[in-house]
Amino acid sequence: MLSNTRVLRRSSALKSIFHRFLTWSTSHDYVIVGAGSAGCVLANRLSENPNNSVLSLEAGPQDAWWNWKIHMPSAIQFNLLNDKYNWYYNTVPQLHMNNRALYWPRGRVWGGSSALNAMVYIRGHPQDFDRWEKEGAKGWSYKDCLPYFKKAQNHSLGENQYRGGNGPLHVTRGSTENPLHQAFLEAGQQAGYPYTEDFNGYQQEGMGVYDRTIYKGKRWSTSQAYLHPALKRKNLDAQHGAFTTKILFEGTKAIGVEYVQNSEIRKAKANKEVILSGGAVNTPQLMMLSGIGDKGELAHHGIHCVAHVPGVGKNLQDHLDVYIQQRCLQPVTLYKYTRLWRMPLDGAIWLLSKKGICSSNNIDVGAFIRSQEKLPHSDIQLIFLPLLVSDHGRKEEKGHGYQVNVGTLRATSCGYIALKSADPREHPLVNPNYLATQEDIVDMRECVKLTREILSQDALKPFRGEELQPGLKVKTDAEIDKFVRERAETIYHPCCSCKMGHENDPMAVVDNQTRVFGIENLRIVDASIMPSNVSGNLNAPVMMMAEKAADVILGKKPLPQITVPVYETLATSQ
Repeated sequence: MLSNTRVLRRSSALKSIFHRFLTWSTSHDYVIVGAGSAGCVLANRLSENPNNSVLSLEAGPQDAWWNWKIHMPSAIQFNLLNDKYNWYYNTVPQLHMNNRALYWPRGRVWGGSSALNAMVYIRGHPQDFDRWEKEGAKGWSYKDCLPYFKKAQNHSLGENQYRGGNGPLHVTRGSTENPLHQAFLEAGQQAGYPYTEDFNGYQQEGMGVYDRTIYKGKRWSTSQAYLHPALKRKNLDAQHGAFTTKILFEGTKAIGVEYVQNSEIRKAKANKEVILSGGAVNTPQLMMLSGIGDKGELAHHGIHCVAHVPGVGKNLQDHLDVYIQQRCLQPVTLYKYTRLWRMPLDGAIWLLSKKGICSSNNIDVGAFIRSQEKLPHSDIQLIFLPLLVSDHGRKEEKGHGYQVNVGTLRATSCGYIALKSADPREHPLVNPNYLATQEDIVDMRECVKLTREILSQDALKPFRGEELQPGLKVKTDAEIDKFVRERAETIYHPCCSCKMGHENDPMAVVDNQTRVFGIENLRIVDASIMPSNVSGNLNAPVMMMAEKAADVILGKKPLPQITVPVYETLATSQ
């Protein structure tokens, strides 16, 4: 058996040989992998101190100023139709959804999914973050997170105890000009739901108007809000077309990354830390490719295990969505704007003035409701559209109509991200495992029933034509369940695949400081580290997490906690 002295000498010699043959292309204090919703925030905040050198690596292209498909709010579907700015993932066949492989678009461009998404700004419910703390994310309760939501935000209605007024992220309130918007809000109230002034304020539950990340008629992604303003700094190097293939280690210490750019393999040294911000799919894939994950699964692909962290890729969660469609009896929908002869005109208006129909995401009103009275807060989200849209906009729908996209917010089914091979270019196996529990089946059934109830109210009677989907023939529980299995899709909220938690939780991947267990100088800051999904859209909480994590990384004292009143349902207060 070797003595300790000989072991140390051999280790030192191996390190010397390693460094002799390792040629660094660049050297920075921080290397951030991914310039998406979290990565852009980090690139800005970490480079605010001129003494910190920061490298941002994005696999996709820039969000060029001339790219109307990204910057025009109404052009959402165009980026969902190709793989230029989109990873264009598909799930494995879903066992509980007729073995359908579902389309999973994710951003691959400066701004990430914030450059492709529907721009709805929803934080989730305050109890989501209090639940995070109970699940092991100490210091991530609502009173800890609210200051960072406010720090990021610049709301068009001004600052109050819930909203921010001076941050880089511009947020504007939706419109209710279309008569269908007002009719839907009234229909919800006729069905017994309250009206709420602000989904992100005192009371999330009820009918209301959405906030959107739109500013002066343009999409306001994290690239526009955070990255572009920071590009003038000499200590920030933001690269695009830089596909990261591996984290580089010295023992169990992350010292940099390997990436491919212009067909050249390059190595970026991280003098302080490597930070992964690739999202719920890319981050666990890169971790496993680099030797961090379940050692048995890594061995199956011939990958040397640097650290056995079995939770990598596990606990994947998402929000499932289905749409209820209705024919409209009056020509007040947005159908006329989808005609080929009309689109160039409206596009020209937007290009010249950033106004008109193209300056909106056209997601203005919706609701948060409960599937059961006993629940402490809403578990169903409704999004109203004065237009018929199917299959992520890839299928054209003809005629005037409106629809409600509806889905549950706290599904109990969990899935995984797993390697298909050791080739970084090959997409991983994506299995959200939808509808694996009876509870989720019942909840999605309630989504259909409760939405139909709202759409049947008198307020919508002047507009209400036949139900196009699921159709009046779908009545029984079994028929509704069949419809959901056949037609439900993702609403683009994957998370939790490298979850934050206690050190003694075998499925936890990072601690409450976002540090990867078992590895030095490696952090994850993106949706993958959420302990559990939030009750709403993901973009706002991901930006908040990046703002908060930036202070942690820089060793700053956390912003003072903010305690505000929050509406409690009868079920909570009893």
